[in-house]
Amino acid sequence: MTVAFTFPGQGSQAVGMGKDLADNFAEARAVFEEVDEALGEKLSDVIFNGPEDKLTLTANAQPALMAVSMAVIRVLQARGLDLKSKVAYVAGHSLGEYSALCAAGTFSLADTARLLRIRGNAMQAAVPVGVGAMAAIIGLEHADVIAVCAEASALGACQIANDNGGGQIVISGEKAPVEKAAELATDKGAKRAILLPVSAPFHSALMAPAAEAMREALAGVAKANPVVPVIANVKAAPVMDADEIARLLVEQVTGQVRWRETVEWFAANNVTTLYEIGAGKVLTGLARRIDKSVNGIVVNNAADIDTALAALLG
Repeated sequence: MTVAFTFPGQGSQAVGMGKDLADNFAEARAVFEEVDEALGEKLSDVIFNGPEDKLTLTANAQPALMAVSMAVIRVLQARGLDLKSKVAYVAGHSLGEYSALCAAGTFSLADTARLLRIRGNAMQAAVPVGVGAMAAIIGLEHADVIAVCAEASALGACQIANDNGGGQIVISGEKAPVEKAAELATDKGAKRAILLPVSAPFHSALMAPAAEAMREALAGVAKANPVVPVIANVKAAPVMDADEIARLLVEQVTGQVRWRETVEWFAANNVTTLYEIGAGKVLTGLARRIDKSVNGIVVNNAADIDTALAALLG
């Protein structure tokens, strides 16, 4: 059994996530306390108690989701899991790539929290509210979505942001071309084209100012090569070099999250089990739709941790 750990992205957050971990494990409590200290505020209070609109803010959701993922990791490690010997690869969806890298030792927990706060603020500030948009295109081939984005780009920036697999591709850019691309996709036979309730056009060329902010932030932070390879979002291939990882994280801000290809890469390289570490079960659902030979297992509460340890430690 070859195992990879995957880490969820924005949209998996929910008020109360991680509370079961904090209530049951000192190691989990320590993670939330360290993140609070790194950010100079009680983000843990927002995570556990809301309000939901405050947790959903990009600048809060990103470090919050990472904190829950790392709470799971620290509990697993305290109970005998050695990542290097038991896990072949790590990967994360968008902000989840930072969680994966923290778990693999590239960044410290405090630095990861601060990087994600900078990332969230920079992404929110890059584009005035109402200028950008994102839409989910359901049931259209990747090449067809590229074609509709290219046609709509006559009106402005429009590109694929997330190739999530299972017939779900998210596009991003300026409002008018994204709306046009959604219309064109429907004309081409998409089952649905849904404008998403997001606050900014993530993973598009409009995020260039945020990419520069992350280039500066990543240049100033301590980095180590990960203990296991990370499957980078923008390459859908393994990376081990810390400097290359930082460069790809900058590219990721304006680039495509190639999640379908990431899961396909796992399947082609004999990864049989993906443990989704942290809040929600989005990635497990996507993996099932992308390649049924890959088994997805959610690990986000005390009972899940017991089950995962029994399987991983034998």
